[in-house]
Amino acid sequence: MTSSIAPKAKAIPPGIYCPVISLYKTTARQEIDLEASYKFFSFLIRSGIDGLVLAGTTAEAVLLSQQERKELVQVARRAAVDLKRPTFPIVAGISGQSTNESVRLAEDALAAGANFGLLLPPSYWAKAVTRDVIVDFYREVADATSLPIVIYSFPAVCNGVDMNSDLMSELAQHPNIVGTKLTCGNAGKVTRLTQEYTPEQFAVYAGSSDWLIPCLSGGGVGCVTGIANVFPKSVARLYTLWKEGEFAEARKLQGLVAQAEKACKEGIAPTKYASAYFAGPAAGIPDEKAFWPRKPYKPSGTEKQQWVVKVMQHLVDLEKSLADVA
Repeated sequence: MTSSIAPKAKAIPPGIYCPVISLYKTTARQEIDLEASYKFFSFLIRSGIDGLVLAGTTAEAVLLSQQERKELVQVARRAAVDLKRPTFPIVAGISGQSTNESVRLAEDALAAGANFGLLLPPSYWAKAVTRDVIVDFYREVADATSLPIVIYSFPAVCNGVDMNSDLMSELAQHPNIVGTKLTCGNAGKVTRLTQEYTPEQFAVYAGSSDWLIPCLSGGGVGCVTGIANVFPKSVARLYTLWKEGEFAEARKLQGLVAQAEKACKEGIAPTKYASAYFAGPAAGIPDEKAFWPRKPYKPSGTEKQQWVVKVMQHLVDLEKSLADVA
């Protein structure tokens, strides 16, 4: 069953990708804070992760305007260039409910400096989203743009619309569809897809770091994980240990990362609070309110904040012990 398709012209590199949270000004309208965003992008790039994902679920993409999405990609690219990493991978969320909207978002992302586009399936009228609708949607977007497309599988934010491995395998045949992010958490999809395709043909990523090693051991090549906003060096270290064959140490750290990441599983607000508490000062962004969710959504309450600190505290010493790479 191994595929004989050609490697993709622009294959997505392996590693740890951070779906970056959005930072806002502490005003009534909560405008995007581009200065704080630049600091945070720079902090993450220096940490040793392998790429940034913008305008995804963790970034509250549905609350961002078209212009804000473009500006964030531009600022991220500027941060990478200023750190002398001009080719640093940037993946932009381009999910729209129509083919037309998704193509427009892809064009914007490409013009702003993104390298890849992360695309959810349409889902507004879930009962109308047949297999043929999904296949045509991805193929038509991929045909219409030179931005390489990464399939984003996350049924929880798509009215339950799921894509099985056979459907993704069919889409993987397209020369401009280069991989998938599996936030569905389905390890079976990993092993089936990696049996058919090499990473250069179609790369497979876990949608969180609490199953990074299971994904890697099944042939996947990395993960896109919200906890990288909080402890980027620790997650990068986990990936490095596995790639270097330090399997016992990797398994030990995998458990510690998984225990901490359960805070991120609680939602955007706890993830943003953790980012503010643990990473904000190191990134030069001391104001906790810059990390609040965009209205009408609320920041975590005191009890939840205390729980977040408690379940993540054990990674602090490791994070501090690891050096920047850029």
